[in-house]
Amino acid sequence: MPKTQVVFYREEDGTVPVLVWLDTLPRRAQDKCRVRIERLKECGHELRRPEADYLRDGIYELRVKHAGVNYRMLYFFSRKIAAVVSHGLAKEQAVPAVEIDRAIKRKHQFEHRPDRHTYREESHAD
Repeated sequence: MPKTQVVFYREEDGTVPVLVWLDTLPRRAQDKCRVRIERLKECGHELRRPEADYLRDGIYELRVKHAGVNYRMLYFFSRKIAAVVSHGLAKEQAVPAVEIDRAIKRKHQFEHRPDRHTYREESHAD
């Protein structure tokens, strides 16, 4: 099965929310999140629980647990680019509606101007 292209959502000012968020996490949690992104590349639409889940309105979550904390990275699929990671968060119960709404807004912005809102992971130096 061919790999799924994964890119990160970029704001108008050039910031990449998921990378900013990842930089705040403990190193081991960052590593686990990056592994989950790699699994998204490998499996694309076929990725399921416990690694990923559908939330609503075209928004999915990548699921990571580390040291008792539930980390989530919200993403969506696009016509031209297979998967776009919007942002991340730590959650206690359900993903807050405001976070899903933020991802939906970014999805619409991305679909309107993918060139302006695309940051390719390969260009990020670790």
